[in-house]
Amino acid sequence: MRRIAVVGNHTPRQCGIATFTADLIAAVSSRFPEIDCFAVAMNDRPEGYAYPPVVRFAIDAGDPGSYRRVAKTLNASNVDVVCLQHEYGIFGGEAGSHLLALLETLDVPLVTTLHTILQNPDDAQCALMAELTRLSARLVVMSQRGAQILQDVHGVDPAKIVVIHHGIPSLPTGDGAQQKRALGLAGRSVLLTFGLLSPDKGIENVIAAMPEILQKFPDTVYVVLGATHPHLLQSQGETYRESLEALAKRLGVEKNVEFHNHFVPTEVLTQFLSAADIYITPYLKPEQITSGTLAYAVGSGKAVISTPYHYAEELLADGRGVLVPWRDPQAIAREVSGLLGDPARREEIQNQARALGRQMTWHAVAEGYGATLLQARAGHERNLPQKADDTGLFRLATNDAPGGYYLDDNARALLRMMHQRDRSVEEAAWTTRYLEFARQSLHMGTGYFRDFLSGDHVWGEPVVEESHGRTLWALGSVVERSGNPVWRGLARQLFHAALPAVEGFTSPRAWAYTLLGIDEILRTPSTSSSIEALRTVLTERLLRQLPRDKASGVPVRF
Repeated sequence: MRRIAVVGNHTPRQCGIATFTADLIAAVSSRFPEIDCFAVAMNDRPEGYAYPPVVRFAIDAGDPGSYRRVAKTLNASNVDVVCLQHEYGIFGGEAGSHLLALLETLDVPLVTTLHTILQNPDDAQCALMAELTRLSARLVVMSQRGAQILQDVHGVDPAKIVVIHHGIPSLPTGDGAQQKRALGLAGRSVLLTFGLLSPDKGIENVIAAMPEILQKFPDTVYVVLGATHPHLLQSQGETYRESLEALAKRLGVEKNVEFHNHFVPTEVLTQFLSAADIYITPYLKPEQITSGTLAYAVGSGKAVISTPYHYAEELLADGRGVLVPWRDPQAIAREVSGLLGDPARREEIQNQARALGRQMTWHAVAEGYGATLLQARAGHERNLPQKADDTGLFRLATNDAPGGYYLDDNARALLRMMHQRDRSVEEAAWTTRYLEFARQSLHMGTGYFRDFLSGDHVWGEPVVEESHGRTLWALGSVVERSGNPVWRGLARQLFHAALPAVEGFTSPRAWAYTLLGIDEILRTPSTSSSIEALRTVLTERLLRQLPRDKASGVPVRF
C-alpha cells in the first residue's frame, strides 16, 4: 500500500469520531511511515473548519453531489484503500443515507469502522447498513458483542468482520498525587466522567448519589469534564448542564461537583485521568457498542464503575471494573463508597485494567488496521472484473460499461509495474504488453490516445482526457524508473507524440496526471524546453482552478 484515505469527522471539529480519526491517521502514519495516510473530513456547517494539512478533501454532509465529487477524486488519486468511520449521525439524509452517493461511486476497496451498531435498527438504518456491509470489504468493530450483533441482526459473514480495540494514547498509571495538587484537588477523593455532555450520559444519577457518598467520604469531588455536545448546544443551549447544576444545588452538593465546560485536549485529559481515583460512565443507552472515554479510562488503569451498556459489559469483564444497574444512584453510591474504602480491591481492579490497556495502545491498533487494510486491497484486486491476455488487461462487461480493453486500466497497470521495487520475469513480460497497448492506442495523426479497444479488436474513437493524462504519467515513469533501454526509448517516443494534445484539454485531472508524467521526464537527460513550457502552462491552470474547487467543497488542499 502507498496511499490510504480515512473518511470521517476530523479535529478541530469537537466530537469523539473527529478525535478518533485524527489519532488513527497519526498512528498509522507513525507505524507505516512509507504510507501516505490522509483524511477526508465531513463538514456539518458550510464554512467547514480550520483543518490541519492532513485533511486534503472535505464533504458537505448535506449535499449528495459533494459525496460523488470526492469519490471521483479519490478514484483518480491512486488511493489504495478507503477507511470509513461510520456513525449514522455524521452523514446527511435519512439515517445518513447520503453516504451511499460516495460508496456507490468509489471503485477503491473500502474498510468501514462501525462506531455504532444497533440491536434494534429502524427500517432506514437497516437499509443503510445492508448497503454498507455489502460494499465494504472488511468491517471493523471494537468489541466481540458488536461482531455478534452484525451477524445476528444484519446477517454479515463473520469472515468480513475484524475486531480491533479502540485505540488509546500512552496514559498515566500512577496514583496521581502530583496531578491532584496541580489541579487544586489535593487531599480529595476524585470521581471523574469526561466527554461531550448530553442527556444520554446519565450524569444526574452520579450527582444524585453524591449525598450518600459524602456521608462516608466528605472530601470527595465529582469532576464532569467536557463541553456540551455542539449539536445539543445548537438546538437546546446549555439546558442539560444547567439542570445538572440546579440538581447539585438542590441536593446541597454543589461544592463537591465541578463542571469544566470546554472540549478537552488529550494532555488535559491525561492530567485529570491521573488525578482520578474512580472513573464513572453512567450512560443510559444499552446498545452503545463503543466508548472512547471508557477505553481511555481502562487503558490508564483506573477503577471504573459503569452502567451495563454493551461495550462496558465486555471491557469491564473478568474483574476489570464494576457494573451497576441503570438509573440507580443508590447502587452508584454503594460501589463508590466500597471502592474508596477498600484500596486493595481498587488496586486489583486497576491492575486488571492495565493488563488489557497494553493491548489497546495506538501502536497495536495501527498494526491491526494495517493488516486489515492490506487484506481488503488484495481481495479487491482479485475481484476486479478484469482478466489479462496477450493484448493487455481486458475488462469484463458490466451494467455500466461494455467489455473490452480500456486504456486507463492498462495505464494503471503500467504505473504499478514502475512503482514497485522488485519485478519478476513474468511481470516484465506484462510491462511489455502494457507499453505495446499504449503504442497501439495512440493515433499518430492526431496525437490522441484512443480509450477503448473492443473484444474483437476494433478501436473506438472517443478520447478520454483523464486516461490520456494518466497514460502520459505512466510513460514518464517508464522513462525515469525503468532499467530497460527498449522500454525507455518507446515510452519517450510515445510521450513526446502525445504530449502536445494536452494543451487543448479542459480536465484538471488530466492536467495533473500530465504534470506527474512531466515531473518524471524532467528527471532524465535530453529534456526539451517545450516540456518545461507546458509544465508552466498546466501548473498555472491548476492554480487558477484551485479557488473554484475550494468553493465547491471538493479538495481542501492538494
